[in-house]
Amino acid sequence: MGHSEMGLAVAGLKQEQIQELTQKLAGGDWSGFPPAQRVALQFAHKQAKEPAAVSDKDVKGLVDAFGFNRAIDLIWYGSWCNYMTRVADAFQFPLEQENVFAILAGKKAN
Repeated sequence: MGHSEMGLAVAGLKQEQIQELTQKLAGGDWSGFPPAQRVALQFAHKQAKEPAAVSDKDVKGLVDAFGFNRAIDLIWYGSWCNYMTRVADAFQFPLEQENVFAILAGKKAN
């Protein structure tokens, strides 16, 4: 189970809901999501796949959808997640078998 799925489980989604949502997210067709979420998903995808191509227009789209402070949060968090993924991949770290986020949230792990 990946970290995104772990976070969704802690948020209360059932395994079937998590699987459905992650398939929608991975599929790249985000038309079923609200407009602001689509802006964030498009930005995150570009940030992960083509970070040098992120433009002022992309950042403005986030600011328009979420406000300046929240846009900065989204950019920073996406950057941090991409960094951590690349470090973990380089060291070939395996994913945890138990939901480490559930433990931190005081919930029973899967």
